[in-house]
Amino acid sequence: MDNFTRKQNGMAYIADDFCNGQMLENRRKLHEYNYSDCWSEEGQKRHSELLREILGSVGKNANILPPFHCDYGYNIEVGDNFYANYNFIVLDVAPVTIGNNVFIAPNVAIYTAGHPIHYKARNSMYEYGIPIEIGDNCWIGGNTVICPGVKIGSGCVIGAGSVVVKDVPDNVVAAGNPCRVIRGITDEAIRYYFKKREFDPEAMNYIEELYK
Repeated sequence: MDNFTRKQNGMAYIADDFCNGQMLENRRKLHEYNYSDCWSEEGQKRHSELLREILGSVGKNANILPPFHCDYGYNIEVGDNFYANYNFIVLDVAPVTIGNNVFIAPNVAIYTAGHPIHYKARNSMYEYGIPIEIGDNCWIGGNTVICPGVKIGSGCVIGAGSVVVKDVPDNVVAAGNPCRVIRGITDEAIRYYFKKREFDPEAMNYIEELYK
């Protein structure tokens, strides 16, 4: 079985010339994405085109601020209103599926890729990729690392600096190294924008109108 087929089927594989060729082609697109004008009207249009060429699936109003780095690109799917801040890194050996209305803070890294624990197996150059999923309406805090095989439920907030090694259920705040659930997110939380600071009436009315 060739290594590309092994990789796509979640088996241990070696990144051979074919796999490396695919990554090289993706890096050429990323170079243009990261170093071209993305602020003018024409530049924004080209940026949007490039993002759709790089990623496997892109929803409406998706935006990734450069620099952005990934291995293959085609294994990444993002939903509507996706936003990733500076220095978003995705090692997409395996599929990475991200839902709608997901915010990614700066310096977040998503790693589907890994290597065997035993050095003899690791030095054989075999590696692996295990899929990662992030549900709808999530906010991933800055400098978070998401490890192979993790599923993050919808409506979650992952605190800055977390290392996520296990699945996270829906509608919770989770943080730490290793990341663990801190508390649930209830409807009461809509009143607050930071800790115990409440939205003023004007802002609260605007939010409520959005969901009528």
